Amino acid sequence: MKVVITGTSSGIGKAIAEKFLACGHCVTGIDVQPATIARKGYAHFIADVFSGELPEISGVEILINNAGVQNSGMDIDVNLKGTIRVTEKYAVQKEIKSVLFIASASARTGSEFPEYAASKGGMVAYMKNTALRVACYGATSNSISPGGVRTALNERVMNEPELWQKIMDETLLPKWAEPEEIAEWAYFVTVVNRSMTAQDILVDNGEEAKSNFIW
Repeated sequence: MKVVITGTSSGIGKAIAEKFLACGHCVTGIDVQPATIARKGYAHFIADVFSGELPEISGVEILINNAGVQNSGMDIDVNLKGTIRVTEKYAVQKEIKSVLFIASASARTGSEFPEYAASKGGMVAYMKNTALRVACYGATSNSISPGGVRTALNERVMNEPELWQKIMDETLLPKWAEPEEIAEWAYFVTVVNRSMTAQDILVDNGEEAKSNFIW
């Protein structure tokens, strides 16, 4: 299939792109950074999803909105407005099969930085709006809300033993997901799945479910 993924130069986006390429799909990546993937079937465009010139790509079958920033002063601009801009350009057309949004557990809990949580919460709401509009093409629209993921973005707490232990104490399964695990979820939701739409999937190692009962 013809797949467009934003934010493919590192982290979750790169892992998702690698997964789709390994499964034989043609992938176009869009990122503000240069390409870090060099393999057959991959094309890369350097562009800012919020304010840059987006490439002309026709017949997109799968769109995965992953590009994002955290506590940058532009979280709502990039994470929400940029995602809307990309989706309106590539997804609302007859060739589309699936749209996926990489949101965040903070979209449910409201934790983390205020604008980041708001941007991801808005993304989940927009995902549902997209589902309503692409259903006429037989397409699905869903989001994945990861909790902690072991990426360079989170190295500050991953490399600080005291902070890391506090984080582990807040999960049922004392670990964070790897980017490759989120990529597996992304592939299932967009390629294998045909009947689930307008849904948000929480992948947080049980952080939201953690409850300390003291008697």
